[in-house]
Amino acid sequence: MALIVPPQIIDYTEFEAVKGRAPNKLNSDILQAEAELFSKAGHRFDKPPYPPIPSEITLALIKLAEYYALTNSDESIAKGYTSERLNDYSYTMSDGQTIKKPAIDLLIADYVQKAVPKRPVSFRMRAL
Repeated sequence: MALIVPPQIIDYTEFEAVKGRAPNKLNSDILQAEAELFSKAGHRFDKPPYPPIPSEITLALIKLAEYYALTNSDESIAKGYTSERLNDYSYTMSDGQTIKKPAIDLLIADYVQKAVPKRPVSFRMRAL
């Protein structure tokens, strides 16, 4: 079960492309956001001691899902196109700026699990 739902993204965003995105596509964007967040945090947030989900984690998920909704909805944004030319017709789409992935590291810093160092393997041999 997803930790956030499409209406949360629609309420948060200012981008019309995200507001008009189909809920099933927003669910896919949420899955991408959750996969990235779980990877960065080193654990999932759907098992004890969670829920409730901390508000910082919810905001980080919303920001990531919004980012994925924007980049998945417009190929020119995803590839960073600035202009396109088709025979004698050309147009400019942006100033060359691509959308940057939101920085969520500070939001999730308190919830990141430290990796437990693995104990080195010791090997002993003796003569028979």
